[in-house]
Amino acid sequence: MGNINWKNEKNLSLLVDFYEMTMTNGYLVNDDANVKVYFDYFFRTVPDNGGFAITAGLEQVIDYLKDIHFSPEDIEMLRGMHIFDEAFLDYLKTFKFTGDVWAIPEGTPVFPNVPIVTIGAHILEAQILETALLTIMNHQSLIATKASRIVRSAGSKPVVDFGARRAHGPDATIYGARAAYIGGCVGTSNLLAYKMFDIPAVGTMAHSWVQFYGSDELAFRKYAKAYPNNVIFLVDTFNVLQSGVPSAIRVFRDMEPDAKKGIRLDSGDLKYLSTKARKMLDEAGYENAIITVSNALDEYKIRELEMQKAPIDSYGVGERLMTARSEAVFGGVYKLAAVEKQGVVDARIKLSEDAVKVTNPGFKEAWRLYDNVTGKAFADLLTMKGEPVAEPYKLFDELMPWRHKNVTNFTAKKLQEQIVKDGKVVYKFPTLSEIRDYSQEEISKLWDGLLRFDMPDQYYVNLSFDLWSEKKRLMEESYATLGD
Repeated sequence: MGNINWKNEKNLSLLVDFYEMTMTNGYLVNDDANVKVYFDYFFRTVPDNGGFAITAGLEQVIDYLKDIHFSPEDIEMLRGMHIFDEAFLDYLKTFKFTGDVWAIPEGTPVFPNVPIVTIGAHILEAQILETALLTIMNHQSLIATKASRIVRSAGSKPVVDFGARRAHGPDATIYGARAAYIGGCVGTSNLLAYKMFDIPAVGTMAHSWVQFYGSDELAFRKYAKAYPNNVIFLVDTFNVLQSGVPSAIRVFRDMEPDAKKGIRLDSGDLKYLSTKARKMLDEAGYENAIITVSNALDEYKIRELEMQKAPIDSYGVGERLMTARSEAVFGGVYKLAAVEKQGVVDARIKLSEDAVKVTNPGFKEAWRLYDNVTGKAFADLLTMKGEPVAEPYKLFDELMPWRHKNVTNFTAKKLQEQIVKDGKVVYKFPTLSEIRDYSQEEISKLWDGLLRFDMPDQYYVNLSFDLWSEKKRLMEESYATLGD
């Protein structure tokens, strides 16, 4: 299992916005096809006003880059649009990504404006992949971030992804389950995700099973016959406390003592029902029978149940995880940062009427600074490529540069690793379980104030003096061309 090709020979090369094709055609017509550029993928705000996001989707981006090609049918379709130069269509016949990719590993907690993926390639190659990269990274990062919030709300109790039927189509279902696992879920109801990614598959019965047999007790006995060593009975089809739980207890009595037993609640007041059910199970001698709950859960509902000390052992979370219902868009963007000609890298900046949309220019490196005493991350730092970071280091506020401090006794870690060099993958991808474990470890290095769901602390992303100076220079040059 693992590494199953869900695409089924589906060619994603035309997964582009039309302007990417008009621009790449234009670059070639203007003899700029061989100019090397650097694009950054980053995001501007954390979903749900949270303290951090979780990056996910990198492996699928690289799979896409390795496979991108234009079929004869694609070329004929583009030719039929009567807009593209014939030389451009000839170029697409042998298109192959030959550039470089640097990226922050999947599962890493990330913050606004830090480059998560940097592409260094000829302008045609870098431009064409924009939409595919965005849709892959934005979707999985959104779901991984939501899953992290939900999992943290449950404390040490396991959370399972139940969202397959609520996702926005098959791809969202499959890769959403992958992202949810990275975010901390222990399993999924999705069997194809199990086949593709070795995510533990979890599930027992639906209400239709109980409806088919017409009564709780008969349905439970039929299920126990099929699965005598492991049962979770869904007890809310008719009446939880008058029928569901009493029937489960009667069936438990006829099962082997060491068989795994439990119930699931999928409706009603989960605090009240779980408390009553726990009392009934304990009095019948089934203190080890677990109680799992579902029913439109999210981090806030789970947090309330935990604060109320509801006797719940695990959670199944569906639509509000798989659709990230409270924040439907991750908001990652893909922006040109630099142009390289004859070995000289010139920074580029995007200005805007909205200050949040002004980009950080240049071919950059991202660092995370860890306090050597506590082991906690206290800031991220963006520098120009190759710029050293050594103690003591002066951090300052980009908007109020007179506010600064010298930091010492820290470890600076480069966040990005090279994934692709000259079109060849040079990075060994970890297993999904390794990514999940790594993500939990990195979250443990964040200050508790960042883990709050409401009004988390601000984490600072700083610019080096050289990068800030270059950004300031480019802004001043742009303003100078506008005149009075």
